[in-house]
Formats: sequence, structure tokens, C-alpha cells
Amino acid sequence: MTDSSVSNLIELNDVVKIYKTPAGDFMALKGIDLRVGAGEFVAVIGKSGSGKSTLINTITGIDRPTLGEVFVAGVPVHRLSEDDIARWRGRNLGVIFQFFQLLPTLTLVENVMLPMEFCRLYSPSERKARAMQLLERVQMADQAHKLPSAVSGGQQQRVAIARALANDPPLLVADEPTGSLDSKTADAIFQLFEELVGQGKTILMVTHDRDLAARVNRVVLIADGEIVDQYVSRALDTLDQQQLVQISSRLEPVSVPPNSVIFRKGDPADRFFIIIKGEVEVIVEHTSGREIVGARLESGQYFGEMGLLSGGVRTATVRTSAAGGAVLMALDRETFTNLAAGSQLTHDSIAQLMRRRTTANHLISTFPDLDEEQWDEIQDDFEVLHFEPGQIIVRRGDPARKFFVISKGQVEVLQLDGETVVTRLEEGRFFGEIGLLRGGVRTATVRAAPDVESGVELLAVDQNAFNQLMADSQMTKEEIAAIGMRRR
Repeated sequence: MTDSSVSNLIELNDVVKIYKTPAGDFMALKGIDLRVGAGEFVAVIGKSGSGKSTLINTITGIDRPTLGEVFVAGVPVHRLSEDDIARWRGRNLGVIFQFFQLLPTLTLVENVMLPMEFCRLYSPSERKARAMQLLERVQMADQAHKLPSAVSGGQQQRVAIARALANDPPLLVADEPTGSLDSKTADAIFQLFEELVGQGKTILMVTHDRDLAARVNRVVLIADGEIVDQYVSRALDTLDQQQLVQISSRLEPVSVPPNSVIFRKGDPADRFFIIIKGEVEVIVEHTSGREIVGARLESGQYFGEMGLLSGGVRTATVRTSAAGGAVLMALDRETFTNLAAGSQLTHDSIAQLMRRRTTANHLISTFPDLDEEQWDEIQDDFEVLHFEPGQIIVRRGDPARKFFVISKGQVEVLQLDGETVVTRLEEGRFFGEIGLLRGGVRTATVRAAPDVESGVELLAVDQNAFNQLMADSQMTKEEIAAIGMRRR
């Protein structure tokens, strides 16, 4: 590529940055692609060492990419000489630092005039007039002739913003601009940024403040030298832009080594996970007691939602494979619950996936030899049925037409009198197989447990799908009937 469209103020194409260290090469950026449009307010977040500063330094020309291209307002920054970069930066970028970087021996107005003098913009008289206008804009004109040490940190940051605006650049880059300020002052500075964006400026802000990050137009989330936004949007493709900003601002990177348990069945459910890199295995316990890999999930998929939305405990064990670890993004319970509750589309999408996973987890302990393709086909045949507390599901003597798996709640199997409870079946148990296997009529009455207020949710398939399940699993009628009886 020899040029870039200026419709994107910032455009990075496959940017790689490698640093030479005594321990060997360190890849700080790994094929970064990024587009920022004019007038956007973008927060860059990530843990220390994730690549945030390197990304910003590459955009501002402080660092050169080892590979790839960097365009700002159509200018190929990666091709500029050192002299050209200094001139270009002075005219096109305003940089705001965490610790202000005001020259201590110059007055506030002289600090604001400095970039104009460096780039030889405006006449001397115009420079001072413009500096005073900018100080007025940030409510610091009455302090113009004081030294930086004579004003507060928040006031110094206002002056630093005025200095960054001195040459009227289209782009402001702010590196932790509120990191050394109290929350009230930080909020005031952020409001000033919002006003500048409203007036047409583009702001790229590195921040650790997740509450502030949730208020911008877009969040760029970096983990291990890669932008991971696409994995979040792929995993939760029903989110709108505002929801993506909110969730991205709350995600925490988690690196898990190979063959490590992320959580175990029965553990308290406290976080939701999106896979960024690597693979995880969902472990289900077979009726014999041995562990079976029920599913393998890869980048762009998520897990952990079942425990958060149903009961508050983990419903399966999840681990990384022995072959490799994984990089995950973790979201706390409160944010995830609010997200699911606030968007019916997202809730329905997650609920649908939960039902599919519930089906797999419950049945794989009985049919462990089904492959992934067979599971996908079978799960499409299951329908979700809900029965109120005490409601009859099947009656003894009725035609047997469906096979049932309990996905939520409990059922009671009744004696011939239709009242006495023979046994109680919990989540994960199944029933209805005897009637399908022997004679085609129900051999017992089953009802939703009367004392479970939410009723019971069942996953059901018809006779044909049940027969296909049996055929695919290569289990005999006697084997499936024996498993059903043992579970009761």
C-alpha cells in the first residue's frame, strides 16, 4: 500500500514491533490492524506490558514499526525521516502526558506558546493572543503568568491540554491523562475531552480508569500485543456499539498455562470468559466416573455463562489442553448479569447456547462416543419445554412419543395410584426412554415437582431423533434402559 484514505484519521496495517533485548527478541505488537475515524473518542486499555504504550508511540512516530504501515491523516508516518517526523508531529499531534510535562521555569502562557514557536507558526504577538485564548478555553486564563508549581495538578493538566491544542492539531493523544488526578478532577478533565470531541477533535486516550473508558465512543482492548476487540464482538455478536464499549472496558486479560483447570464443577461462578487465544476443554463426568472431553472451545467462543445464569455454581469443569495454554478475557458477574438483563437479544442468544451446552453436558455422560458433528445434528432436534409446578408431563398408558432430559428443575415419577412419589429426578437426569424402547406406551406418570417454584425445563426429542441418537451412539436398548434405571 502506498497511500491511505483520509476517511480514517488513523490507519494501522499489520503493524509488528520487535524490540531487541539481552534475553532475545520481544514482540510487543503482533500484526495490529486499527482504524480510527475523524471525530472519534477512543480509549486504549490493557494491562501493563500489554502493548498500549508501544501502540501509541507507533502512531505518534516515537517508535518505528518493525513491519507494517502507519498512516495518520493520510501521511505515511512509518516512512518519515527523523527530521520530518519532528516537524510533522509538532503540526499534527497534540500529546498530553500523565505528569503534565510543563517546563517549570516558564509561565503557564509561555508553556502554551512553546509549540507555536517550535513549529514557527503565527507571529509572536499572535502566539501570545492564541495562548491566552486557549487558556481561557480551559478556564486557566486568570493563572496565565504563574509558574506550574504555583497551581494544582488538575490545573496543570488543563494547561497541558491547552498546550496540546496550540497548533490546532486534528489528533490529541493522551497517555494516562487522569492517572495522577483525584476522581473529581479527572471527571472534569474528561468532560473537557468530551467538549473537544464535540468540536471535531479526535482523541486517542490510554487509560487504566475503566469507568472513564466506558464513556468513550470506542474501546481498543489490547492483550499480549494484540487488539482483541474482534474476539469480543465475534463471541457476543448481538451487542450494539455502546454495549461493546461497556463490556470491553470491564474485561480483564487472564493467561492460563497448558493442562490447567480454569474452574471445577461445583465451584462458585464468579466470572464469564471469552477465549482470545488457544483452546479450552469442557470436561463431563461419565457414568463410570471417568472424565470425558465434552467440547473443545477456541478463540472467539465463550464459556462460564451457565453457572452465572443458573444457580451460581459451575456446571462443568473447564481446563486448558495439555498441548497449549490459553489467553482469556474475564468479565465479572455483575457486569455480565447486567449485560444479559439489559439486552433481550443478547439474553436470548446466550440462553440458546446454554440450552445447547446443557444438552451436550447432560447427555454426553450417557453417549460419550458421539463425535462433534453428530452432536450438532442431534442438538438441533431438541426442543425446549416448560411445565409449571405440579403439572403432569406424561401419564401412565399414554402413547410414548418423546424422550426428555431435565435441563432445569426437578420431576417426580409417581406410582400406579398417580399420587405416591416413587423417585425424584434432578437436572441432568432423563426419562421417557422406557416407553420408547418397550411397547410404545408410558409405563409411569411423571410431573413437574410441585415444590419447585420455577417449574421444570425439559429438552425433548421425538421417536425418530431418539432412534438416531441410539444408532449414532451404538448403544443397545438394554444399555440405555439400564443407565436410566441406575440414575433413578
